[in-house]
Amino acid sequence: MAIVVQKYGGSSVADVEKLGLVADRVVAARRAGHDVVVVVSAMGKTTDGLLELARRAVSSAGAATSTDPPRRELDMLVSTGERVSMALLSIAIHARGHDAISFTGSQSGILTNDRHFDARIIEVRPFRIQDELARGRIVIVAGYQGMSYRREITTLGRGGSDTTAVALAAALGAERCEIYSDVDGVYTADPRVVPDAKHLPELDLAVLAEMAEAGAKVLNAQAVAWARREKIAIFARRTADGEGGRETVASAGPTAQVRAVVGMDRVACITAPRDALEALVREAAERDAPLLDVAVGPDAVRAVIPLTSLPDWDRCKAALSAIEGVTCSPERAVVSVVGDSLTTSARALPRMLEVLAHEGVPVETLAGGPLRVAAVVDPTRLADATRALHAAFVT
Repeated sequence: MAIVVQKYGGSSVADVEKLGLVADRVVAARRAGHDVVVVVSAMGKTTDGLLELARRAVSSAGAATSTDPPRRELDMLVSTGERVSMALLSIAIHARGHDAISFTGSQSGILTNDRHFDARIIEVRPFRIQDELARGRIVIVAGYQGMSYRREITTLGRGGSDTTAVALAAALGAERCEIYSDVDGVYTADPRVVPDAKHLPELDLAVLAEMAEAGAKVLNAQAVAWARREKIAIFARRTADGEGGRETVASAGPTAQVRAVVGMDRVACITAPRDALEALVREAAERDAPLLDVAVGPDAVRAVIPLTSLPDWDRCKAALSAIEGVTCSPERAVVSVVGDSLTTSARALPRMLEVLAHEGVPVETLAGGPLRVAAVVDPTRLADATRALHAAFVT
């Protein structure tokens, strides 16, 4: 039977009632004649609650202690959320008369590097999953987690359950990878910010990868990169929709040209003297702080650091600021226009500046590439900038 990998996000398994609906959908896929592997996130806001507990544990020691919990211990803590979801879903499927078994990331054969809280998958050895599928079982996998080559529990960063699902689909030779959440696919902008955002029924994986890197929250950037490399088609769907509901199919095949506007609301801007470049890059790598949109001029270096997967930003900021001449901004935002052939025209960058100036949104820095033009803006104006650029570049 063809293998189908399904992934359900935290909102889809937020309580026992919703988890039961997921179990019904999984059983239906099994009855349709598929071998089914299911990847689950933690229930609802469980991960946020666990991180808050960690912060409270640190603050209980008094102000003299660092506010950043150790990354290794955070991985030990937050990886428990997905274990609860996987066990409950397996129990619910058993109650519906079907045999299921749950596995952690390490039991599933997901091997990662030794980077805590934002690890990268380096290999998948799904032998136990294959054995259980051969026995006719539905396999439930805890998303977002794996095991390093040092046999340490690791997590894959925010949205890492998407990566788990795509990596397993590739390793198992699955027919497709279905990503279920509370939205029915990918839009030209966040519909909560831009009410007239358009639904995209199909999308090139290269464009989707650029959108994910720029902050689109529908799919994890690492997952899309894995799908591009392994040529895995992604079907993004809404959990509540039945068969025939709207979806976005992202693949490496020819698709219609699209444009979208994406916002990333938690970034820091780094400025350094040109002669501090090597020290900056080395220290950022040591702190697992990714540098994006790096611009190196004759006198200065500028870069952007996304803060979503940096739980120890206070400590990292102090280390970077200790390099002579390096300054770190308060939290900023990046608004990006993503799409085909953006910079083959000389009009994209000046048009972006024109639109933002008309909206009264100051641009702090500007960056461009083949599939994206981006501006650093005040986070309080991110929604205004997104709506204005969507009107200019999309609608």
